[in-house]
Amino acid sequence: MATFDDLLEEAGAFGRCQKRIFALFCLLSLPFSGVYVGIVFQGFTPDHWCRDSAVVERRQACGWSLADSRRLTVPLVNSSGVLQPSSCEQYEVDWNATALSCDTQELNLTNVPVTACKDGWEYQYEGRKSFVTEFDLVCSDAWWVDMYQSTLNVGFLVGSFVFGYFADRFGRKLTFLMSNMMNLVSGIMLAVVPNYISILVLRSIFAFGVKGGWMTTYVMLTEIVGMDYRRTVGILYQMIFSVGNLLLPLLAYYVTDWRWLQVIFSAPYLFFLSYHWFVPESPRWLVSQRNYSKALEITEAMAKENKKKLSTNIETLHEDETDSPTASLLDLFRTPNMRKHTFILMFNWFTSAVVYQGLIMRVGIAGGDVYIDFLLSGLAEFPATFFILFSIDRIGRRLPFATANILAGASCLIAAFIPDSMFWAKTVVVYIGRLGITMAFMMVVFVNTELYPTFVRNLGVSICSTMCDVGGIIAPFLLYRLAAIWLELPLIIFGVVAFIAGGLVLLLPETRGPLPDTIEDIEFPNRKKGNVAENHQMKKLLKSDLTNNKETTTV
Repeated sequence: MATFDDLLEEAGAFGRCQKRIFALFCLLSLPFSGVYVGIVFQGFTPDHWCRDSAVVERRQACGWSLADSRRLTVPLVNSSGVLQPSSCEQYEVDWNATALSCDTQELNLTNVPVTACKDGWEYQYEGRKSFVTEFDLVCSDAWWVDMYQSTLNVGFLVGSFVFGYFADRFGRKLTFLMSNMMNLVSGIMLAVVPNYISILVLRSIFAFGVKGGWMTTYVMLTEIVGMDYRRTVGILYQMIFSVGNLLLPLLAYYVTDWRWLQVIFSAPYLFFLSYHWFVPESPRWLVSQRNYSKALEITEAMAKENKKKLSTNIETLHEDETDSPTASLLDLFRTPNMRKHTFILMFNWFTSAVVYQGLIMRVGIAGGDVYIDFLLSGLAEFPATFFILFSIDRIGRRLPFATANILAGASCLIAAFIPDSMFWAKTVVVYIGRLGITMAFMMVVFVNTELYPTFVRNLGVSICSTMCDVGGIIAPFLLYRLAAIWLELPLIIFGVVAFIAGGLVLLLPETRGPLPDTIEDIEFPNRKKGNVAENHQMKKLLKSDLTNNKETTTV
């Protein structure tokens, strides 16, 4: 009997219809870039110091420069062996009660006591506004900036599960449209609410819908193209996110208010609602729901657009997943190889998220031109796609995957010890690290699917990829709090975890070749499928191992 893949080959594996839908869905990755890493610009922390109202008035009257007034306001502190103006302390002087002339050069403030900022802060930000400058999220309140990115990843984590269920239960298209409506409403509300707590709540809701919709479109794309095109389509779909990374600094340069940036990130979801008329429901999902007539109608429309004709009768289709065992969470941990694969993949998802987000957010605190640095670091991501497409079918998965992690780790560690005087050398090495972790992030997605047997594959990807969002929750605290101690300390942490991840990947089997169908294929990968007696003995051994593990768990 024919399968839906056979029908899809007749309709066109990647014809004009699929290319049109692919192009439409790729547009979703552009605003997703702003949502995911827009904190670099929306939450930018410029050079700042304590504000003293009396000094500000005197500066305006006397025509002082910012440096002149700053000398009267804040003391010098030792920062990494260099004396710099303090950002969080000021001289404890009542300038209103002091006769302050326009000539301040003779004032000696060396032994004047200092105190924490009392009258807010001044920012050297050239008329721009981030939520940091709007809500004064600096010094003791700086950790609130970390929460902006952490709440995003909390929303991602919940959205992955909830929208995954909705997509399987109610269909891909309806779930996609629901997410876009939620994104539009929550995104615009996020841009206008007046207090920061409301911003964090809406940020989580916004992320909840954005991640759910992005994942749903990823699934739809892989379901409407032929088997030979799925991996390439998936990798190219992720690459469009990198295009968004190139557009983001250009956009942020000309849009100076973080709230208007948020409006721009949210507005495209109004356009995506129009996909109701341009994108069909996934016929593969309709077949799984036994709605064969609607699946045939959509597949015939796809064939017509692809200038193909169908010969397979829809009534002869059968589902591939008959007699499949029920997936259980314990299946991921019960047997030795499955357990090893699960822990290694979870750690690699975690590492990819921490290092990737960490290196991007570091651009905002590295001290260079944030717009140029972000643009150049975004360019470093593009070779990753081509390296992957070139290598995975020639070399395999394991070696490029491990090399990508080790390259990222080595780059981070080397960059941490390059002196600041060699700024461009340091920057280039960090860009190489960005290239490596981008490759690793792309590869963990499909290596995860290839390491699990069919019946537990979706569950395995869902469970392991949750560590990506856990890593995203931790990443901003890891970067910003450790950088406050020593700017290069996060790079050392990133380097160590990436090195460990690369070493662990070498413990995984090569996945180039047929996908595993059963747990026996994972536990005994070198068996010959044609040897019935040997297979029977392998199954008896595995069954005995499973029984012993269950008894141990019970005890």
